[in-house]
Order: sequence, then structure tokens, then C-alpha cells
Amino acid sequence: MEMTITTPSLLFPAISLLLLAYTNRFVTLTNVIRQLSASEGSPSKEIVRRQIVGLRKRLQIIRLMQASGVMSFVFCTLSMFALLLQFYLLGQFLFAVSLILLVVSLLFSFYEVNISTNAINIELEKFDEKH
Repeated sequence: MEMTITTPSLLFPAISLLLLAYTNRFVTLTNVIRQLSASEGSPSKEIVRRQIVGLRKRLQIIRLMQASGVMSFVFCTLSMFALLLQFYLLGQFLFAVSLILLVVSLLFSFYEVNISTNAINIELEKFDEKH
């Protein structure tokens, strides 16, 4: 199979948008943490403790998502460079690594969304306590 420089370049917009989405999730999460630390007198210390555990885990996963996405971008760029220099086998290998890292990043994202859903359920428990 012949691979040209345009093949890896097709991933550039997708990876860039993913990194933007990951950054938005990170910013939103930091805002939640700031709000949680600012709110004193919460209804239940246990709920806050469970939220903090989940938030720490989500921060770690978002860091892994971003790292995998950035490395995917780097390997995609190196693939284009190798193809430009007519190192076709190396370019294909680097592109394959880029795709694998992109899949890893997406799997971390899926895992983080599941943890986020658990955090929403903990928030709903606050309403249960009030009523």
C-alpha cells in the first residue's frame, strides 16, 4: 500500500479538536474543584470526600488523555516528516503508532466520562439527603 504525506495530515484536525475538548474538560473540572473548596458547610462530609476521590482520579485520567493525544500528534507529525523524506516504511510505522496512541487517548476519555457519570450520581445523593 502506498502512503502519501496527505494520509497522516488528515488526522491533524481531529487530534487538534480532541485536545481542545480535553482541555475544556480539564478547565471545567478545575472550576468544580474550586467551587467545592469554596463551599463550606456542605450537607455531608462523606459526599464531599467521595467527590474529592473521584475528582483526583479524573484529573489523573485527563492528564493521561492529554499525554496520549499529544504523543499521537507528535508521532503523526514525525510520520509526515518521514514520508516527506521518502522513508515510507518508517512513515507508515510512525503513523500506526500515532493511531494506536489516538485510540488509547479515546479509551481514557471514555473511562473519564464513566467516572464523571458517577460524580453526577453523588451530586444527586445530595438532593436525596435534603428531601
